[in-house]
Amino acid sequence: MNLKEIKEMISLMNEHSLSEIEVEKGDLKIKLKKTTAQEPEITIAGLQPPPVQAQAPAAAEIESDTRKLIEVKAPIVGTFYRSPSPDAASFVEVGQDIEVGQVVCIIEAMKLMNEIKSEVKGKIVDILAENADPVEYGQIILLIEPT
Repeated sequence: MNLKEIKEMISLMNEHSLSEIEVEKGDLKIKLKKTTAQEPEITIAGLQPPPVQAQAPAAAEIESDTRKLIEVKAPIVGTFYRSPSPDAASFVEVGQDIEVGQVVCIIEAMKLMNEIKSEVKGKIVDILAENADPVEYGQIILLIEPT
C-alpha cells in the first residue's frame, strides 16, 4: 500500500462523511479513524505511533509579518529526517532558497523512506520538526515563504 492509496482512502472518508475505515491488503491492515472533524487517526497493523510532543496550528496558511507563509505538512505518520543519512548534510536549512520539486526532508514509515518535495519555489523560513522525531499526519514540519 502506498501513500497515494492512503490519501484516496482519506478522500473517501471525507466525501462520504465516514468516521472510520479499515482496509486489509495481503498481510497489511490499515485502520483510519477520525479523531477530529478534519484529521483522521491512522493505525497500521494495529500499532499506535508514539505521541508527538507539540503540534503547530492547523491552518493552511499563516499570516506573519505581512508575509504569506506556505506550510509543508506531513502527508503520513512516521519519523522525520532532515538528511538522507546521519552523516550527510541536511536537505534544506533555514534561509535557503528552494525550487519546485526539491526534496526538503524524508519521512520514514514502515521502513520505507518517503521523500517530501517542495510544491512551491521560495525560501525556508522555519523547520518545525526535529530530526529523528515522530510526526503525525497533517503536522506542520516546514514553513516556506513563496517567491
